Amino acid sequence: MRIIDASTLDDAGLLQLLARPSMEADIELRRTVADILARVRRDGDAALLDYGRRFDGREPESLLASPESLASAATELDEDLLQAIDTAIGTVRRFHAAGKPSDISVETAPGVRCQARWRPLDPVGLYVPAGTAPLPSTAIMLGVPARLAGCRRIVLATPPGADGRADAAVRAIAHRLDIDTVLVAGGAQAVAAMAYGTESVPRVAKIFGPGNRFVAEAKRQVAESADGAAMDLPAGPSEVLVLADDSANPEFVAIDLLSQAEHGPDSQAFLITTSRELAEATDRALEALLERLPRADIARQAMGHGAAIVVPDLEQAVRISNAYAPEHLIIACRDAEGLCEEIDSAGSVFLGHYTPESLGDYISGTNHVLPTAGWARSEAGLSVADFMRRMTVQQATPDGLRTLGPPGARLAAHEGLDAHRLAIQLRLDALDQANG
Repeated sequence: MRIIDASTLDDAGLLQLLARPSMEADIELRRTVADILARVRRDGDAALLDYGRRFDGREPESLLASPESLASAATELDEDLLQAIDTAIGTVRRFHAAGKPSDISVETAPGVRCQARWRPLDPVGLYVPAGTAPLPSTAIMLGVPARLAGCRRIVLATPPGADGRADAAVRAIAHRLDIDTVLVAGGAQAVAAMAYGTESVPRVAKIFGPGNRFVAEAKRQVAESADGAAMDLPAGPSEVLVLADDSANPEFVAIDLLSQAEHGPDSQAFLITTSRELAEATDRALEALLERLPRADIARQAMGHGAAIVVPDLEQAVRISNAYAPEHLIIACRDAEGLCEEIDSAGSVFLGHYTPESLGDYISGTNHVLPTAGWARSEAGLSVADFMRRMTVQQATPDGLRTLGPPGARLAAHEGLDAHRLAIQLRLDALDQANG
């Protein structure tokens, strides 16, 4: 890992060091995905099966997992895994239930009441990746808030395994969450099926979940289509920033960096620290830990994009972190809680020496579907609210119209929108006539 003294960098050099890989799709990718979307729209299930043979190397046993397959999936898993799944469902449910938005009703003026009413999106599509390995944790992170929001119809899409079936843990989670439509397909073709519908797959209003660049590009294209489906967050490579002082354990810091680096060669991992000794010790720990990782080659490539940045004080560390806006931020410092008060741009924050990022990925209760590529400056991680839409309602009594009608009509007149003005004034005139 490169160790760089921040004092040797000007602002432009620091920006270059922290630069992310481009998320822009190249022309070939855009065309390939557009062709896949068009063919699935035209040929439906037949196209899904054909792309499964071409891209996954196999056809699914069935495009939709059977009810029997979902109900029996738990029998294919060991008891420890089932208990871990149930624990994760419980913690995610408790955290997200507390954040569910509620309706409001406010009298904004005498006789005028305004409301905000929340309604679930329906139906919704959940994409659960299974590239180098299935990700059942993503099924929990997507399925639990969808159910809490009140979404009635949910389509979960995930690629087939070697046996032509969806991963058993993903199927077991779907069954536990009463998700009975599980599409055994992945990639851009699965996104197309959920966005536009096929003979077997109902079309959805919004698609959630991470995926590779084909999935990300497909979500982008269907979201731009007038008859497509909305998308959740712009998805990019995974990233972590560890903010540490000399109280941090270098082995803990190193494994936290590697836990994101092992996601893929384009992942990013940065350490910002006030201690050069910690940076050097972390670098030694990285080498030792890499020898123990099956995905060491991938992690080494990813670590080449990152660095350890030595800063004179934690004030500068916080400024750099806020400018970078990491997907995951670990604060491994004596006063982690105090420093967190200064953080305003991060997807998810992990405080102290005993809160690994992995807890958030699996079991703490927050969500691991998070903004990447700097989107944490303006976007938040997935929540129940993302599976809902807010609808405003207002009602005025005659007295309420008399109170707010005249100033409303005056504003409409100023804007030159006379029908708007008359919609108010005609009612006021009718009230005056009725009262003699």
